[in-house]
Amino acid sequence: MKRISEFNGVRTLVTGASSGIGRLLCLRLAEKGARLVLVARRVNELEALRQEVQARGAEAIVIPCDVRELEQVKQCVSRAMAHYGNIDMLINNAGYGNHHPFIDWPLEDIENLVRVNYFGSVYFTKLLLPQMIAMKNGCIVFIGSVAGKLSTPDESAYCAAKHAVVGLAGALGLEVEDDGVYVSTINPGAFDTPFFKPADLERMPPVAKNGMGDPNKLVEHIFKSLAKGLHDTTYPFLPSAGYPVNALAPEFMRRQVKKVTIEAMRKKLGK
Repeated sequence: MKRISEFNGVRTLVTGASSGIGRLLCLRLAEKGARLVLVARRVNELEALRQEVQARGAEAIVIPCDVRELEQVKQCVSRAMAHYGNIDMLINNAGYGNHHPFIDWPLEDIENLVRVNYFGSVYFTKLLLPQMIAMKNGCIVFIGSVAGKLSTPDESAYCAAKHAVVGLAGALGLEVEDDGVYVSTINPGAFDTPFFKPADLERMPPVAKNGMGDPNKLVEHIFKSLAKGLHDTTYPFLPSAGYPVNALAPEFMRRQVKKVTIEAMRKKLGK
């Protein structure tokens, strides 16, 4: 079992680095001595992050990239490898979510959401995996979601994209383990980050809104999971209790999910 607890000098590319979990991960990696590639669309935020990373004594380069666009991803990977030679760790973190009933969800946004959350990870993984296999060493981290394990209303497109991410990571990990490449999926619950817009928070079921966690604790969990060599983890741990229930008693689980989401929201709105 491969375990990763030392990051000094580890050449690490992080997508979605400009805010939220990605930004916090980059700052912690900098403190641990990693050599970073900061990837996102927003140049100003990336440059500000690079200054924070360098203030911690770490090396970082900024590469603006829209992960939806394969040609941009190719250019990003080419620039990163030209600078560092190879990439030891890829953290597929870029993503966003929306909350709509499926019937009201604009088709354009569904396509966009899948391209960002799923195909962005596919592109970077496809392009960086060969050099990891050639080195017989590498680590790929997918930031999945509880929504990639359990389906919830008003999140149909996001659930679909994250189910795809979780499925990709699970299969890939089995394929490349004997080639020295370690694949880990982290499935966060709801955390207090810019990921959730005010409109999202308004629609969020009370049980999820009240249980939103500190993103710094999630980052701690990610490093602990890598140090233990774990391949698929959920944080906070409570939602994972629903996974075996969903597998063994899906009708019961369906009723419970509906109770704490749709019925709770109707009660909140007085309907």
